[in-house]
Amino acid sequence: MAILDILHYPDERLHLKASKVENFDANLSKIIDDMFETMYDSNGIGLAAIQVDIQKRIVVMDLSKKDYPMEKILLINPQIIEKNGTTEYEEGCLSVPGVYEKITRYETVTIEYQDISGNILTRECDELLSICVQHELDHLDGKVFVDYLSPLKQNFIKKKMKKLDRDR
Repeated sequence: MAILDILHYPDERLHLKASKVENFDANLSKIIDDMFETMYDSNGIGLAAIQVDIQKRIVVMDLSKKDYPMEKILLINPQIIEKNGTTEYEEGCLSVPGVYEKITRYETVTIEYQDISGNILTRECDELLSICVQHELDHLDGKVFVDYLSPLKQNFIKKKMKKLDRDR
């Protein structure tokens, strides 16, 4: 069982906007550790704090494959500062289990973010990392990948998720 409870679409809390992290302290470290453990336990590759009902601009990711060592990626107060090209990718989400849809994203993005000590860093992202970064940053701004779909598909997915919640 995951340490933190993951909110499921269409929970309204998924549409809240995250606030900037101001305190780089032991509490932040605990939140980050719990988020990584929750993500790994749920077999995810990314998790935004909003998804676990923490309204802070924190993202954890690990895109490593099953047979590769962990590559923990932590983004605090991330923002996209440059974006180029477009690509389409079939995305899924821990907050929308069992649903996969093709979404158009930027092909590459450059992000600025802070590390656990508050240092400001930049990173160029491409391929799956670019997709994942954009997906998770959307969460921080109150957007779920389902929001990119047609109203008809959104409605279908809402009904499916409500039924899943009732059956749990």
